[in-house]
Amino acid sequence: MQNKFLVPVALLSVVLIGAFGSKLHQDKQRVYELTLATGNKTGNYYPFGQAIAEVVMQQNPRLRIKVVETQGADENMRRLQANEAQLAIVQNDTAAAPQARVIASLFKEVFHLIVSEQSGIKSVSDLKGKHIALMAQGSGSYSSFWLVSQHYGLKASDFKSTPGSWTEGTKLFASGEADAIFRVLPPGSDLVSDLLQNTRANLVSIDQGAAMKIKLPYLEANLIPKGTYKAAPAVPDTDLPTVGVEATLLVREDVDPEIVKEITRILFESRRNLVAANRLATMISQPSGSGSFALPIHEGAQAYYDREKPDFLATNSEVIGLCFSFVTLFVSWLWQLRARFLQKQKNRADKFNLIILNLIQRIRQAGTFEEIERLQEELFEIFKQVIGDLDEDRIDSDSFHSFTFTWETALKIAADREKTLRNLSLVSHDLKADLTAVKKVEK
Repeated sequence: MQNKFLVPVALLSVVLIGAFGSKLHQDKQRVYELTLATGNKTGNYYPFGQAIAEVVMQQNPRLRIKVVETQGADENMRRLQANEAQLAIVQNDTAAAPQARVIASLFKEVFHLIVSEQSGIKSVSDLKGKHIALMAQGSGSYSSFWLVSQHYGLKASDFKSTPGSWTEGTKLFASGEADAIFRVLPPGSDLVSDLLQNTRANLVSIDQGAAMKIKLPYLEANLIPKGTYKAAPAVPDTDLPTVGVEATLLVREDVDPEIVKEITRILFESRRNLVAANRLATMISQPSGSGSFALPIHEGAQAYYDREKPDFLATNSEVIGLCFSFVTLFVSWLWQLRARFLQKQKNRADKFNLIILNLIQRIRQAGTFEEIERLQEELFEIFKQVIGDLDEDRIDSDSFHSFTFTWETALKIAADREKTLRNLSLVSHDLKADLTAVKKVEK
């Protein structure tokens, strides 16, 4: 009977083990496909996204990243939330979607306000009444411009704005139809360099970055260094104040942490390959939390960042040792302080005991009831002082008990002395009475 059941159980075990092994084998061979939302092909996000996809594929063929062209950061965030993309490159001044999580900071970008020489524009406020070419709606540059214009008190009705691609915007600018062009690009961008060299244009400072950061903490006051776009004569001709943001790689919260950890690993450990594909990859860094999204790092990326993180004791061994030394010294100091305090209490109690012993001596020598009464009053006055010192911790309970024994002894001696004086008084009275009677008989 037992053998009848053993055969089916053995067969079932073989089937289950085979199925489980097959699943493991399939997982090892499985190809994961992700969509990366970037930006316009003429911008920086799309080619950077292609570099990421190529290097990830080289380092791990199981990870396939499809790079899609978009209008920019706002659209990318929308696609991420709708699960139309699992990865996205966005500026960190973009309104964050709930599903978004951070993988890495990719590169710095700064606000560029380029104006024609004949426009007379010297500051952001001078845009009033002018025509400005913007990036397409849905792009990070488009949203960033309105942050700047609002900060400087400009309304949409104060100027004419034309959204469009970089190519469309530069055509308007080169033809003189647009007085200015606004873009958010990495410092030293070839696009800006070509525009400045091929047109009569200047860069205008955006000099209130620190003030803008008060309300928009993800913005940073930044500089376009002197000579960034031309060395002689220098363009700009001085360090030019502007506003900076970060291009950031985001991922949906529900993407497998192991996949995200692997992508993060490739970004940092295959940096040389990425830089060969796109020089902006030199700036890839771990998110610092300063000036970034109010978003957590994805748990997969965090697992990579914490891979070599020592445990708490190892990390803080010096601090812990220093704290232990301070604690030891502090405890030693407290112990010494307590010892001095106890000694002080004992000394004070001893002083009262000496006073009581002196009173005992005086009580024993007292010759009148009035003197004993006065000494008893002194005893009670001392007792009141000792009670006060006990309440204020100037003497301890042990010393108090020792004192009360001496004090009660003094009271008893006073009572005994009073009794002795009374007996002496009675004897003296009887002697006087006897003497009086003798005298009467003699008479």
